[in-house]
Amino acid sequence: MKDFPERLRHPEKAHRPAQETARKPSWIRVSRAESPEYGETRRILKANALSTVCEEAACPNRGECWSNRHATMMIMGETCTRGCSFCNVATGKPDALDAFEPGRVAQAVAKLGLNHVVITSVDRDDLDDGGAAHFARTIRAVRHQNPTTTIEVLVPDFLHKGTAWTVVVDAAPDVFNHNLECVPRLYPSVRPGARYYQSLRLLDDAKRRNPQGFTKSGLMVGLGESFEELRQVMDDMRAAGVDFITVGQYLQPTPQHHKVDRFVPPEEFRRIAEMARSKGFLAVSATPMTRSSFHAGADFARLQAARRAQTPAMENPNA
Repeated sequence: MKDFPERLRHPEKAHRPAQETARKPSWIRVSRAESPEYGETRRILKANALSTVCEEAACPNRGECWSNRHATMMIMGETCTRGCSFCNVATGKPDALDAFEPGRVAQAVAKLGLNHVVITSVDRDDLDDGGAAHFARTIRAVRHQNPTTTIEVLVPDFLHKGTAWTVVVDAAPDVFNHNLECVPRLYPSVRPGARYYQSLRLLDDAKRRNPQGFTKSGLMVGLGESFEELRQVMDDMRAAGVDFITVGQYLQPTPQHHKVDRFVPPEEFRRIAEMARSKGFLAVSATPMTRSSFHAGADFARLQAARRAQTPAMENPNA
């Protein structure tokens, strides 16, 4: 097992001077409402000893999602083996996998009454398969206990893990999601432990292995990218067969994280969305508050409808 430092929150960034987080413009609205449903969602998650990316990544949409009894499950612990400069999840040495976690995720999905669930994870570079088998076990457990619930996975890149990713695809999630996060020029400063073309290849391989499955990827903007760079990434995604793209504003979690270059105004997001639609994505979500799993259930319904609309109706021989 790789030797990691003690659990710290991004220790590799400790040498960076803290910078004040930029003042958010009026169009950035963080939901903080805590309704009775919000409290019930929290209770169910706590009772099943589950982590969520909503909490660990400090998602600004948590209030709205939890009030609608939606939560994105984060499996394999709360500690990531990577130290991406945009991410608020703790970096360090993870605990051993919990063999009972898949069952608890399935129970929580049932208690929350989810029609569509998003399951993600921390990066587990310490595991031989990057956690692929644990993902597959979780998919099967959720499907066994909740046969009508559709399942979306947001997976790590499985860098240096060979064909481990095939175990996840073969478990047949309804949506296979892996976020490119940013344009390739920014990877060294934003996503230093990842490789752009590895992430792109993973999406392409997943689509080739299961052409009928939906693939999805997301980008953050406001990190210093250009419009032309976004255009090229969209072309790359389409060449890899990606069906659904999400684009949202990057928000700096703490002064120690990557600085916001600028806040992209809503009219530019509309232009980004129009460009994405012109590329042929089945579905597009591009707004300042878009996040990969925000409104994922409604988006999945849109994906299904878009595919049906593209499929020619079979001729009725009795017509």
